[in-house]
Amino acid sequence: MTSPQPARAGTTIPEQRRRPREIPRRAALLSGRALPLGLMITGAAPATARQPAPSRFTLPAPAGHHRPGTTSLDLIDTSRPDPRVPAQPFRELIIQLWYPAHAAGGYPRVPWMTPVTARACEQLYGYPVLPLPITSAYPGAPARQRRGGWPVVLYSPSLQGDREEATALAEDLASHGYVVVTIDHIHDADVAELPDGHAETSALPGDDLQETTKAIESRVAGVRLVLDQLAALSRGGNPGHEHRPLPSGLRGALDLDAAGMPGHSDGGATTAHAIHADPRITAGINLDGTLWTPAAVAGSGRPFLLFGRQDPGPFEASTRAAFRKNQRGPELQLNLTGSQHLTFTDLAVLEPQAAPIPGLSPARVIAGAGTISGQRAVTAERTYVSAWLDTYLRHHNSHLLTGPSPRYPEVMFASH
Repeated sequence: MTSPQPARAGTTIPEQRRRPREIPRRAALLSGRALPLGLMITGAAPATARQPAPSRFTLPAPAGHHRPGTTSLDLIDTSRPDPRVPAQPFRELIIQLWYPAHAAGGYPRVPWMTPVTARACEQLYGYPVLPLPITSAYPGAPARQRRGGWPVVLYSPSLQGDREEATALAEDLASHGYVVVTIDHIHDADVAELPDGHAETSALPGDDLQETTKAIESRVAGVRLVLDQLAALSRGGNPGHEHRPLPSGLRGALDLDAAGMPGHSDGGATTAHAIHADPRITAGINLDGTLWTPAAVAGSGRPFLLFGRQDPGPFEASTRAAFRKNQRGPELQLNLTGSQHLTFTDLAVLEPQAAPIPGLSPARVIAGAGTISGQRAVTAERTYVSAWLDTYLRHHNSHLLTGPSPRYPEVMFASH
């Protein structure tokens, strides 16, 4: 991957952008290819009949002893054009880092979704202001230093999903001593705020296998770019296109020799494809994703966890079976009782909190987030994701990975 170069002289990035006006919305809920915030009120009454929920939504607090800090960077790759916007001769990503903070006094906590992104969602989908969560992370707080750096975790969101969808997981991992990097692929993410303050929307044209494969391949190229730029960041550079000031302490804070990658839905397919293609990824996790591409199914010699819902569809299950047959490194498949596709995102806890909104029925909540308690689902996901990453990035073997645990009876071990 060629490192990004500055835009051509006389041409600014905003001038080169073409902003799509329409989003080809994906209707299938269980495909996971839909905006998390929009899904919370899909099927609800018309906007004029709805009222905001009475209290602010909340996410489970991180369980580790480090307070998480956070910052975001805009990455530009001029070595390849945007596959969805032909007039844009570069690829753009927004990454958000979640890291153990050295001190958080005086820093306000960051909202789950930026005001610009939230307002863009309201306009696109015609729903009222929702009391979205405030996270536990402190933007701009200095990073805590650790000799050799902290293990790195890249999170790949669902196709047409956003980097916010796994905030509860990202914060928790940061609180346990990981640097987590969540990624918005511009014109893939449904809505993403850019540094100049405007929101870009998805330009994905369809839902067929060819388009999905094209999107995953583009995402994998983006992941490789992110790894390149994280190395520059850890050396003390500032790879953000805007060169905005970064929190102190990030130099030397990333241990890229221990890099894990979880992903949800098509983000899980991206993860499986990326670990096959890039040896810098030490361990991978697929959170309820269908493995669409040949490279994703091909497996690798590195550890990979399949963690999915109780009853995956036949095709999804067949791709996982093919992967397990091909996988050469350590592998494990877990299924979460009572879960649905969206249980593996923040919607596990947010969708039930949105249930009091008129028009959002209990059946709709169950269809999205499952019958398992949202808090319990988040706890189980955090615990087993951490156990996998601790085992293969920190070499701290976990008994949880050896067989069923009475502490987590809802986590089922699948045989070949």
